[in-house]
Amino acid sequence: MSDLPVSTPDEKWERDVLNRLAFATLNEQRRARRWGIFFKLLLVFYLLLLLVLANPELSGWLSEAEGELEVGKHTALIDIEGVISAEAEITNADKIISGLRTAFKDSNTAGLIIRINSPGGSPVQAGYINDEINRLRKKHPLPVYAVVTDICASGGYYIAAAADQIYADKASLVGSIGVLMDGFGFVEALQKLGIERRLMTAGEHKGFLDPFSPTKSEDVNHVQGLLDNIHRQFIVKVKEGREASLKASDKLQLLDNPKLYSGLIWTGEEAIQLGLVDGLGSSSYVAREIIKVEKIKNFTPKLSYLERFAEQLGVTLTKTFQQTAHSEGVGLY
Repeated sequence: MSDLPVSTPDEKWERDVLNRLAFATLNEQRRARRWGIFFKLLLVFYLLLLLVLANPELSGWLSEAEGELEVGKHTALIDIEGVISAEAEITNADKIISGLRTAFKDSNTAGLIIRINSPGGSPVQAGYINDEINRLRKKHPLPVYAVVTDICASGGYYIAAAADQIYADKASLVGSIGVLMDGFGFVEALQKLGIERRLMTAGEHKGFLDPFSPTKSEDVNHVQGLLDNIHRQFIVKVKEGREASLKASDKLQLLDNPKLYSGLIWTGEEAIQLGLVDGLGSSSYVAREIIKVEKIKNFTPKLSYLERFAEQLGVTLTKTFQQTAHSEGVGLY
């Protein structure tokens, strides 16, 4: 006779209920995981859709596909917005030159407008762009026009001078053909505070223009010579760039006015009288009336998809951190 325990009907019923409950729980967990994955994928898709809608030009393949579908002539446009420097995200020589080359190489480009809204910046970066415009104009016979919006000063005008003609609004600010180097001196402040400056150098003038040391006349004269030399380079570029336009309008003598190169700025109306600007007009006016091709295609370089995403992510994280710190009573100074 077998010694194995015999399950009673009640025990079988309990075991059956437990099995059903276990399987039901397992199925519910699987269903929850599937729905969780589905909603996570839906959220990712939604965020990507928002990114594309907010920045449709971010998708490089989409821009290229659109470019392939475009037919007919167009006026190319490149915006130079903000301070011109090597550290700038867009208004640095490498980015602007990349846009210039693309615009010049496009077989449908009827003319190029460089729309400038800049207070100036690095003479080196502006010089690179000026040189590249002149090189590309010799290689590709396209008319180039500069259009000033709010301001075109210093390095901004350095770039504009490479154009065939310059247009501005009557209230635009134009000029500032000059060079500067600024700084501070703290010599007397250190003396009043009783602080001793200890500067050790190898080279007679290695520490020249140190803000914590007295200035030396020979150092000041040397720097002034550097500024004068860069200023002369600036003036030469302005005269070379404006010569053809002013000669055609019989105003070439205006370039001999020393006031032009004093660092002053003028309105667009005044700049016409001085020979710095050829006429009043916007980019759409120049495209429609001067180039005679109203359709404008923007060749301004843009940040890549990953660069913009990283930038927006950084801004979001910074705001979140600031809000969290503020809620916790932490001050950020």
